[in-house]
Amino acid sequence: MNRAVKLLLVEDEPLILMDLEFAVEDLELGYFSARSIERALMLIERHRPIIGAAVLDATLDNDQPCLPVAARLGECGIPYILHTGDLNRYNENINCLAAPIIAKPAPASRVIELALEHARGTGFVAKAASA
Repeated sequence: MNRAVKLLLVEDEPLILMDLEFAVEDLELGYFSARSIERALMLIERHRPIIGAAVLDATLDNDQPCLPVAARLGECGIPYILHTGDLNRYNENINCLAAPIIAKPAPASRVIELALEHARGTGFVAKAASA
């Protein structure tokens, strides 16, 4: 992933989002952040050519699933991983997404590393992986 390519971080919990942002900055990469489905969709439309991968919280905006964001990323061919604490409450819609899952809590640096590996097509492909 070159320096011009950025990660999309979609997380509604401010502290978790901040940890993910710091992990990306530590790698000297760029990113876009969204705490809502609407903002994530807007960022995808506006910056689609330079988004190389995404990290999605499975539930956003008052327990709404990230399905619209995942669908749009899929349509654009942007790889993504799911980062969620909702493994016990997974609904069938989220479960059928073709995306690797990493359970919360996980070190932010590991989450970003796994997103980058998935974007490169190396390593991390199993669902429900843990850090």
